[in-house]
Amino acid sequence: MSLSIPTFSSGEYSNAPPFQSPSFVLRLFSYSKHRYGKTYHLTIPNSEFQLSHSDNNIKCLSLLSAETIFSHVKHLQIMQDRTIEIKYKEYPSVEALLPAEREVLEKAIEATATAYSPYSHFCVGAAVLLDNGEIVTGSNQENVAYPSGLCAERTAMFAASARYPKVPMRKIAIVGKNQQGELCAATPCGACRQVMSEYQDVAGQNLQIILYSEGGTVLVFDGIDTLLPLRFSF
Repeated sequence: MSLSIPTFSSGEYSNAPPFQSPSFVLRLFSYSKHRYGKTYHLTIPNSEFQLSHSDNNIKCLSLLSAETIFSHVKHLQIMQDRTIEIKYKEYPSVEALLPAEREVLEKAIEATATAYSPYSHFCVGAAVLLDNGEIVTGSNQENVAYPSGLCAERTAMFAASARYPKVPMRKIAIVGKNQQGELCAATPCGACRQVMSEYQDVAGQNLQIILYSEGGTVLVFDGIDTLLPLRFSF
């Protein structure tokens, strides 16, 4: 956007040309924030001049010509705050789910019994519903060498892809079980979310993600973008 530049006195730098004055530039930024209600950042390359109005911090180790300042000010980029919203459905219980969603979640609950978790004592079950109607389950498999284990979600998805190559995945349900044997929430880690992203792209449509949550409620997300915004993909 174009800024209408007001005239300011150079203040304590009265012996310097007005546009070489750091106080002028600081006042310019103050004016811009007041006029446009935005926060601005200006860095002039190949110089020792930096200014950030957001923290009122100015560092000027060299005085710059009017042309240099204006050549950057007129291309001033406006920083704006943005918000990413996450939308999902919340069901009061497993019984309140639609039949297909309930079936895949119940399979995930059953899969917690096959977990190998002698170190964390935390069991996770996952179940994947494929486009051909098959449901493939998996559970977390731990290892004394920590990185060598695998999460329930990836265990289930890799098994599904190996058994039914290129068959789209439609839903995945995930649930945890604590040391006391009680069902609890187990949200997927970043690596599992990235794998969900891959198989969603393969399917060509959103992968529905069903998470058992605290108090017995169930959260249903329509697509991995809700859990992994700005995800990596080719």
